[in-house]
Amino acid sequence: MRPNDLALLRVPGTPTVSPDGRIAVVGVSWPDLEADEYRSQLWAVPTDASGPARPITSGQRDTDPAFSPDGRWLAYLGAEPGGKPQVLLLPAAGGAPRRLTSHHLGAGAPVWSPDSRRLAYVARVPEHGRYGTVEEVTPAAEPPRLITTLQYRRDGVGFTGDRPSQVFVVELPADFADDTAPSPEPVQVTTGTADCEDVTWHPDGAGLAFVSSRHPRAERDLVTDVYAVAVDGTGLRRLTEARGGCSRPAYTADGASVVLTAMPDLGPEGLDFVARQAVPCVVPADGGPLRPLLDPEEYQRGDATPTTVLAGDAVLVGVERRGAVELLRVPLAGGGPGTVVDGAFAVRGVAAAGDVVVATVAHDRSAGELLAITPGGRRLLTGFGRELGATGRLHRPSERTASASDGYPVHGWVTTPPGPGPHPVLLTVHGGPFAQYERSLFDETQVYVSAGYAVVQCNPRGSSGYGAAHGRAIREGWGGLDADDVLAFLDGALEDQALDADRVGIMGGSYGGYLTALLLSRTDRFVAAVVERAFTDPVSFVGSSDIGWYFADQYLGTDPTRIAAQSAMAQASAVTTPTLVIHSEEDWRTPLEQGQRFFVELQRRGVPSELLVFPGEGHELSRSGRPRHRLARFEHILRWWARWLPATQSGE
Repeated sequence: MRPNDLALLRVPGTPTVSPDGRIAVVGVSWPDLEADEYRSQLWAVPTDASGPARPITSGQRDTDPAFSPDGRWLAYLGAEPGGKPQVLLLPAAGGAPRRLTSHHLGAGAPVWSPDSRRLAYVARVPEHGRYGTVEEVTPAAEPPRLITTLQYRRDGVGFTGDRPSQVFVVELPADFADDTAPSPEPVQVTTGTADCEDVTWHPDGAGLAFVSSRHPRAERDLVTDVYAVAVDGTGLRRLTEARGGCSRPAYTADGASVVLTAMPDLGPEGLDFVARQAVPCVVPADGGPLRPLLDPEEYQRGDATPTTVLAGDAVLVGVERRGAVELLRVPLAGGGPGTVVDGAFAVRGVAAAGDVVVATVAHDRSAGELLAITPGGRRLLTGFGRELGATGRLHRPSERTASASDGYPVHGWVTTPPGPGPHPVLLTVHGGPFAQYERSLFDETQVYVSAGYAVVQCNPRGSSGYGAAHGRAIREGWGGLDADDVLAFLDGALEDQALDADRVGIMGGSYGGYLTALLLSRTDRFVAAVVERAFTDPVSFVGSSDIGWYFADQYLGTDPTRIAAQSAMAQASAVTTPTLVIHSEEDWRTPLEQGQRFFVELQRRGVPSELLVFPGEGHELSRSGRPRHRLARFEHILRWWARWLPATQSGE
């Protein structure tokens, strides 16, 4: 890929399937570099491959489709240019869409009632006078915020206490054809200051379930629970027992149980999240303890599968495994899971109806395609990645395993440009740390390889996808086993004569930026480095990051001496490697001061260094920032590498 090839990326979301199983609909998004915004359309795809996929909407950004249970309607989110997403309704037989909501800050994904007459969703409700609710009151003129809790802002969202998300229900218009008649007003079901998420319907249509934190210590722990409430807002009650992190509830067809995803136990303080793996669980609909359906020591649900999908007497769930995200069928009654999709794929979403399962599946040649699974086998339904693949600028990774100094197997990949080499090398380190490099198209790797670099990447201890023990191994020991694993994998890769062992750079973001910065203080083997959105100083991180109040204590511990030994900032005076520091102005996950202080330390000591700051961006710049900012980021990174580690040939 060239940086401009970002415009060719096509990323499908979670599909929906018509009740008869014949048609899947999915939102497909892409970065529009010319307009500097994201576009998304809904595509209809016959599940029997009897016809081509075709777009069915032409909106600015249409996402999150959902078929009604009777198959007559398609609800989805649509946003006009410069506007917030709202719930729209489209007749499945064809016609023009009709907007059902007009929330000031936008609406969340719609969920159908069993009778196909109502939709539930969540939406943030701003405090009067804030966020433009009063036109003449600018952000700078708003009254001050009085903050009394540890949890008060979120990266990518902003302050949360003055705009909690609430559950709403809206009825379908009595006469859809009369688009001049006003639509029924949405009814707010929940109240209070706690956020509500992941709403779902009870099978009788009289009640809802959702996820929230409403227990006495809700502002001082990470516990979330499933709550049930009547559609009129009465009868609020908790279904789970406030010990774990719950999400994505769905009632079984008989209404007797709720299936959800949970970290079953976050410890006595509700903060023990390190490598606590999330798995599908069952709880009685009248409340009770969680019953995990998979062993949380072995399995971890993939975050990219955003909903709980029930198929008969089982739940369909994506789980991380050695860089893949496999799709499993897990019986609700217990017993071993069955594999639906495995291999070198990453399942991003799933839907089921009739005898058809449709999964959004990414792989190393595409950011996502729809795959239909029936009793008769599998069918690939789409070719969304075809245009990018036709450029000839995609490169396949080679899977490798190396042994760490203690004999531990380190798993990863090496991607090289065409030609014999030797190629200059970029060692890249992923964020998290409890995350994984996936078996899917990664624009970062593809851009660097097309520029002539061999890219080396692995999932060291601390990563997800290899079991809980693998993830816990670095607790209170950052920069130990993880650093050893990364360097061991690099050394193993450099045994390949196609890689130039004397010309190696290193780069990483977030936790990967941390490990990059720390390694720079220990070795001068790297020609240059890129430290991006890095967690550099655990001390200031505690008071500045949206997760700082618990993250550093749980991962690095509380002993000052041990914290200093794990701190990249505390070791920064030893760095001599030329370093590009990249950060975003509105990053509240790893705040700007983390990058600024590291850059200033390098500048004060005369280390060749630059600070690249992106206005208006948060922690997710490289994945979902403004398209032109993503393009500019690639251009600056390639400029930096061309200066310090020039590639002698192009990988195109």
